[in-house]
Parts: sequence; structure tokens; C-alpha cells
Amino acid sequence: QVQLVESGGGLVQAGGSLRLSCAASGSAFRLGWYRQAPGKQRELVATITDFGGIINYADSVKGRFTISRDKVKNTVDLQMNSLKPEDTAVYYCYGWRYNTDYWGQGTQVTVSS
Repeated sequence: QVQLVESGGGLVQAGGSLRLSCAASGSAFRLGWYRQAPGKQRELVATITDFGGIINYADSVKGRFTISRDKVKNTVDLQMNSLKPEDTAVYYCYGWRYNTDYWGQGTQVTVSS
């Protein structure tokens, strides 16, 4: 069982920055972030593996977002820079372990133009 608790998020102007953090209880082979905008499907933002630290980013966030993992604290952070209005969504922390997906409760990120 993996429990995920997000923090961060909020309202920011376009071009600004926000940092999301997720605290995980239990070990996960992969942690990361997904997002869901109103009327759209949930989509990958970024993930990072436990072994090897392999990182995967959505094309839409490459060069602007940075994912990082603290294995001692068992946290995964998402630094979001150069935010755009289209980044507005509920952001969910994600964990994967033994073919099971785990999700946090979600945190709202709103980028105003």
C-alpha cells in the first residue's frame, strides 16, 4: 500500500513558478505527477523511477518543469517554471508498485493570463 499526500499548488500569473511536493508512505517503484484539466482526460506530467532515477516528461512541460525525488524523505517534487494558462489543472501525485497505481487527492494549480 502506498499513500500519497500533495502540498503546494495555488494561483499564479503566467510566467510564474510553483512547486508541488508529494510525501509518500510506503515504497513505490515509480513516483510522479499527472494532471487533469476541466473536460479533459488525466495526462502524464512527469515520472521518476526508484532505481536508476529514470525521468520521463510530457513534451508540453519539457524545459519548464523539473521532477526530483528525495529517497530519504520519500518525497517527489515538481518545480514548475514559466507557467502557462494551459497548465491550469488539478495535479495528482502518482505512485506505482507491483502493477498497482496509487493516487493522491489532487491539488489545484491555476495560471492566470
